[in-house]
Amino acid sequence: GAFLFMCIGMLLQKQIWRPEIMSLPMHIRVISEIFGRIFYSLALALTSFVSATIILQATPLIVVIGASFFFGEKVGYLRWAAILIGFVGVFLIVNPGLDSFSALSFLAVLGMLGFAARDLASRASPKELNIFSLGVHGFLSLAIAGIVLSFFSVQEFETLDSSLGFGLFLGIIFGSIGYASLITAMRIGEVSIISPFRYTRLIFGLSIGVFIFGETIGIPAIFGCVLIILSSAIVLYSNRGTKST
Repeated sequence: GAFLFMCIGMLLQKQIWRPEIMSLPMHIRVISEIFGRIFYSLALALTSFVSATIILQATPLIVVIGASFFFGEKVGYLRWAAILIGFVGVFLIVNPGLDSFSALSFLAVLGMLGFAARDLASRASPKELNIFSLGVHGFLSLAIAGIVLSFFSVQEFETLDSSLGFGLFLGIIFGSIGYASLITAMRIGEVSIISPFRYTRLIFGLSIGVFIFGETIGIPAIFGCVLIILSSAIVLYSNRGTKST
């Protein structure tokens, strides 16, 4: 991923390395990125795909709240009500009474908090840094963290066959495109407007969990999904000029 961002940045004659990389928001961004990746990867490996995917949907809610407190964005009473509805939906989905729930699902919660902090730090990062600088910096940080963590792992590195290699290649391409798009949106757009679009992950995440991994979704989880979608629709289409005190 870092190599891809670096090559594209050089082709477009963008400056990759700048002193601003050492700024406080960038340090926070690195820590948050690593924190989120580690715990969410563990959640994907150890819990149900559906549960981990839906828990991640709380990320935009946390980001909108953080944008209000740290960046002074006007959220408005209607959007605060929508955020509350979204949290109710998330609670219904992670209800401990559901068969798909596991105490290990808190790994997904930790990962979600890390991603929310990463998005807010991207918003606060110096404007002198372009998306290619942020991409190279972010992916290299993950690579270094992976190397360090490998010394504490009891498992050995796996040899990639053609199938796994192709999947990894697709992950790099689509992951880099999504990563660059998200960084750009978080830096130039209003966070409370951008964040609801991430709820589209529900469509893909639930479809993959049900049709590929054969997981099931309970009635409370379905109702929770409806509330989350309703919440995102309210946040997206409510009056942007709503006053908040």
